[in-house]
Amino acid sequence: MGNYTENFIQSSLWALGSELAGATLVVGGDGRFFMDTCTDIIIKISAANKVSKLIVGKGGFLSTPAVSNLIRKHKTTGGFILTASHNPGGPDADFGLKFNCANGGPAPDAFTSKIFENTKTINKYLICPDLQCDFNTIGTYEYMVEGNPLTVEVIDPTTDYVELMKSIFDFGQIKQMIKEKNFKILMNSLHGATGPYAEKIFLEELGCDKSSCIKTNVLPDFGGVVGARHTRG
Repeated sequence: MGNYTENFIQSSLWALGSELAGATLVVGGDGRFFMDTCTDIIIKISAANKVSKLIVGKGGFLSTPAVSNLIRKHKTTGGFILTASHNPGGPDADFGLKFNCANGGPAPDAFTSKIFENTKTINKYLICPDLQCDFNTIGTYEYMVEGNPLTVEVIDPTTDYVELMKSIFDFGQIKQMIKEKNFKILMNSLHGATGPYAEKIFLEELGCDKSSCIKTNVLPDFGGVVGARHTRG
């Protein structure tokens, strides 16, 4: 059981079948404990499995809807989401690893069944243990792994999602209404994945007062508040 994470990642990649070699995947999680370690493992295992490109949120962070948007926007093969949904986070709490397919949605039963079958027979996983990627710094990193090119693109976690929201909602009208009516907003992100998105949208885009957004810094244990529900962003 010591290689549970590695085995699950490898089993998920094998489930892609002929789509694995040359695949493009999105990688990001909700900020909980172990996210950064798991992101590093995914990069190293993907490299050894001939994945051609990874789109990774800075620090390994991306909300679940942000991952789905990136998968659809860039027409990727799929993506890993590092989250246990509303379950608590922290060293003694929960961690989860999910795979979304090319439509941006959760993997269907047919795909998860392949993963499950792979987990029953797996006796090895492929990894490039010495590959180092600074996914805490935005930029594009190029590697050559046994003759196979790999690109890791580290992006701002909020930019593409905010662009999506602006294509759906009229930010100009919302901003005008807030200003003209002196409309008050209070957004409590509970130290979960919504925090950076709340700041970007409500403070920077809509011009709300800084006091409108509280607990926006993402913490590995979401602040450790018993009974608090982690929000998805």
